[in-house]
Amino acid sequence: MSKKNTAVPGRIAGFLGENSYIIVFVAIFIVYALTTNGLTWSGMMNVFRHSAVIGIIGLGMGLICITGEIDLSVGSMLALDGGFSVIIFNMTNSIVLTFLFAVLFGAFCGLINGVMVGWIQMPAFIVTLATMLIYRSFAQYFCQHVDKALIGGGSSVYKMANSQSSYQTLYNFGNGKVSTIPIVGLILIIMTLVFVYITTSTKYGKKVYAVGSNMKGAQMAGINTAVFVIAGALVGIGAFLWIAMNASADPATTGNSYEMYAIAAAVLGGISMSGGKGKCLGILFGAMSYTIIDKIIVSLKMDSLINNAIKGIILLIVIMVQIVGPQIKQKFKKTE
Repeated sequence: MSKKNTAVPGRIAGFLGENSYIIVFVAIFIVYALTTNGLTWSGMMNVFRHSAVIGIIGLGMGLICITGEIDLSVGSMLALDGGFSVIIFNMTNSIVLTFLFAVLFGAFCGLINGVMVGWIQMPAFIVTLATMLIYRSFAQYFCQHVDKALIGGGSSVYKMANSQSSYQTLYNFGNGKVSTIPIVGLILIIMTLVFVYITTSTKYGKKVYAVGSNMKGAQMAGINTAVFVIAGALVGIGAFLWIAMNASADPATTGNSYEMYAIAAAVLGGISMSGGKGKCLGILFGAMSYTIIDKIIVSLKMDSLINNAIKGIILLIVIMVQIVGPQIKQKFKKTE
């Protein structure tokens, strides 16, 4: 086979492997457009709104995956952080203090994971599986045993007290729009751009990629600990947005399966689970893809129980493309 004949298929395979997140998003969006009763601007903006929390958590998960690790605790961390943030809001009536607490407490929870993985060198899967159980259990326990006034009078759910003067301001922030664009969606876009810059234009970002296949280097540089702390802080931002949008946090259901969705958003975004590869920009598309799948299922009036099965199938297909694409590209390179 001539060089000319093999070059084009090789480039196509390489493009598919490196930019699969765009292809997947476009394909899912086309299905969404065909299945809805007229695609509206409001409907598209709702995709941004509903992708905000999982997208921001996905950015932290993406960093962890780039280092070759995983965090199974982010969903439970969201429930715990969100519940405690509600308590802080009800105690202080301060949006600023609530936000600071959410971020710092999330970073602290991430630090617990990071120290055990980065410094004690325990397997991330085991550590975060354990903290997943711990954080969810704590969220449920304290909701039952804290003074009911501090959780908004609810018996099993943390509720922001609507008697607080800052309640409506925070709720309006979580559900507000700027020129028809949801505020939380804008925050997701801004956070994505920040992490695109960090991972592509800073020394720290380059170290994160560099140590993806060099665990000794990761431990020496403290990268493992740092990425878990950053991921925890991002969960904190997600928790703050969650209570701003919903005015409550259910310790039993908030963040349920979000660890899987965050991992899937990262993988759909082209992040390699083996570490060292992927783009943070892709995580934005990955998170929106999952949100759109939910909307497609609703518009088709399909049984919601099939939701995760469809997401799982799409995830397998994307991973297959990520693996097979580079292999095909390499094969054509050898024949050139």
